[in-house]
Amino acid sequence: MAHLAKSFSSRFSQFGRLKNVACVSQTPKTCQGRVWVQCRGLTSSGYRLDLGGIYPPMATPFNQDESIAWDKLEYNINKLNKIAFAGHVVQGSNGEYPYLSSDERVELVGKIRRLTPENKLIIAGSGCESTKETVDMTRRMADVGADAVMVVTPCYYKASMNNKAFIAHYTKVADESPVPVILYSVPANTGIDLSADVTVLLSEHPNIIGIKESGGDITKIGGIINRTKGRDFQVLAGSAGFLLPALSVGCVGGVCAAANILGEETVNLFNLFQQGRKEEALALQHRLIAPNAGVTRNFGVPGLKAAMEWFGYYGGPLRSPLQPLTPDEVKSLKNVFAANGFL
Repeated sequence: MAHLAKSFSSRFSQFGRLKNVACVSQTPKTCQGRVWVQCRGLTSSGYRLDLGGIYPPMATPFNQDESIAWDKLEYNINKLNKIAFAGHVVQGSNGEYPYLSSDERVELVGKIRRLTPENKLIIAGSGCESTKETVDMTRRMADVGADAVMVVTPCYYKASMNNKAFIAHYTKVADESPVPVILYSVPANTGIDLSADVTVLLSEHPNIIGIKESGGDITKIGGIINRTKGRDFQVLAGSAGFLLPALSVGCVGGVCAAANILGEETVNLFNLFQQGRKEEALALQHRLIAPNAGVTRNFGVPGLKAAMEWFGYYGGPLRSPLQPLTPDEVKSLKNVFAANGFL
């Protein structure tokens, strides 16, 4: 890693952004209702997005024939927009993005941007297996209104996905992206855990502004935050199951599947932490752990879509080969929510 670190630091000297260089101005600027902070050598606009807050990684609604149910999407968005989210993540893992065409992915981002108030961010999942396709997808999503992109680790050729490959991949994407880039590590789905060392190196890039860390290793998360101090690098927790511990070590918010169904509660947990109401925050965190596990680790997207129906959202069918829960699984998941006071 030493030689990689040396070459990587040299790679970014041209941007004039050195380690621990502070923002030129700490005065926030409002642009289209969103708060930006002006920093040296960052994006082409000269401003860095503030990612603080909670984001639901939106599910993609389908009709019975597995076509996208655009009317149901609008219905869900209208309900979610009433909650004090910082924005929405479109085409994350919960959006079934591997099963969508490129055009469907881009169209979803554009549609959700149009249905969402300007003061809420749209973070689009633009990750693809090849660097070239990821760059193309990133540009297309930016063109239809994405404020930032979240790029998952490529994983198909797992044995070749080493530190060198990830540094080259993310550097190229960030160089070419017209909007800020957020790294995305989700080992439960990809089988790859983006290392802390690579994350810290990539944090030097002027167009890489943060990471969604879904692995759940609080030691790793805290270490990344500590090692990127002064770089304006923001870390988002990838699950409501460890949201409070992640906030405690310095995360600025979370992208949480549970926010699709327990949005008010997830935002409330964030606010309780911000207000220093530790006992209330801890009690709510404890209640969220089991339901969150039910719609992530245990039952995944089929569980999420089933639960959405119980809370007034449209869950609807899955796109094959994903299959709906069995009656016994539905009963088990519903009992989890009821046991924690949510049903």
